[in-house]
Amino acid sequence: MKNLVLLLAALGILSGCTASLPEIPVDHRSVEPGSKVTRGGNTELALLGSAIQIGGQLPSARLVDTHLRPVDLSTRRGEVLLVSIVPSIDTQVCERQTHLLWEAEVANGVRKITISRDLPFAQQRFADATGFGDIQFLSDFQKAEFGSRSGLLVDQIYLLARSVLVIDQEGTIRYLQVVPELSHLPDMERAVAEAAALAGNQ
Repeated sequence: MKNLVLLLAALGILSGCTASLPEIPVDHRSVEPGSKVTRGGNTELALLGSAIQIGGQLPSARLVDTHLRPVDLSTRRGEVLLVSIVPSIDTQVCERQTHLLWEAEVANGVRKITISRDLPFAQQRFADATGFGDIQFLSDFQKAEFGSRSGLLVDQIYLLARSVLVIDQEGTIRYLQVVPELSHLPDMERAVAEAAALAGNQ
């Protein structure tokens, strides 16, 4: 199935893809939640809310899955969470970030999750179109609880900052990258490696 989806993506059949995708920079830097990011390299946007940090726990926040069922990641235990956070899945950079998450070969015990403020119906449509079936899509569309309680809500546009989190089996944040420039990709390879290392310690 993965080979088929990759072929379709290469041919530009999947939504938002083109036959020759432009190179999207991968950013290895990170800023702190609750600080600032840039858009287009020069427009600074504040990150709103209470900042999470490595070594801390995720705050309780209501997300919903694509079936509108409530999910609170702060209560999840027993598996490593590899959490990719994107502003909107219907943009080229976000689609690429989600594709990289789907491509990642992860060990048993690692759950792949994508969070955005897109409507759950849009997330389901995206999942159906791409075939990214092993990713759990969660939406923060209702009150932006997750964004505001983690310091990842972008002022003015009220979308989530491009980020990646790795949370261990006890619910502790072990890796965090908040991409300084919204148009850049996070270092997904490092995040996947961090998740694999934690899963190997089970």
